[in-house]
Amino acid sequence: MDTTRRTLLAGSAAAATGALLGAPASAAPGTAKPKPTVVLVHGSFADASSWNGVAARLIRDGYPVLAPANPLRGVSADSAYLASVLATLTGPLVVVGHSYGGIVATNAATGNPNVKALVYVAAFVPDEGDTLLALQTRFPGSRLDEAALDFRPYGEGLVDGYVKKDVFRSVFAADVPKETAALMWAGQRPTDARTLGEPSGVPAWKTIPSYYLVAAEDQVLPPAAQRFMAERAGATTREVDASHVAMISQPGAMADLIKRAAR
Repeated sequence: MDTTRRTLLAGSAAAATGALLGAPASAAPGTAKPKPTVVLVHGSFADASSWNGVAARLIRDGYPVLAPANPLRGVSADSAYLASVLATLTGPLVVVGHSYGGIVATNAATGNPNVKALVYVAAFVPDEGDTLLALQTRFPGSRLDEAALDFRPYGEGLVDGYVKKDVFRSVFAADVPKETAALMWAGQRPTDARTLGEPSGVPAWKTIPSYYLVAAEDQVLPPAAQRFMAERAGATTREVDASHVAMISQPGAMADLIKRAAR
């Protein structure tokens, strides 16, 4: 056998052995990177089930999804809790916040190098020192005032707020079916009244790219406030005709924006 033929055969045998042993000579073209984990943070008067429609779409498309329970006990406490959850996750993360969940996400993601994008929907996006109440009342139009809330003490000097039954759908969820809104009211998570005035910390959006879905028919957080905060954060913005719970009434639009951020 001549030298050239022996060299070709030897090279072919080595390549075949490498393939069998799973040791490729180079990366396969078109190999997709693992998708980031999407962490969905609910807001006040809601729970993790408010993300079901969005989560179903993301899971179907191969995204790992986690929707932890937001304690709703106060800005610093809730942010510390979410930060501890994020610290247990490896790989790239996309953190998504709705309403008050936006404040929690903004604080919890600060300093976490795994968070690659922040996504907000009808959410509060505070700067350092901002409070929820100041942002909600900066522009006119919110119908979620003291008269719309029931306050119930749960400890010495501690008070929870609930949205009243007779205004829940019109104020909070006007574009979901009546039966759905009734279930949402019955299962709403109360929020400690201290969240209204507790100042926010250093915002993660100053170093992490952000995206915002504006709910143009929102009766809780005025659309003008949403646009202001999105612009201030330099967010990539999309707008939909939706109530405060846009992730429930328009889960496809929400999932699309999250996937855009994930890419």
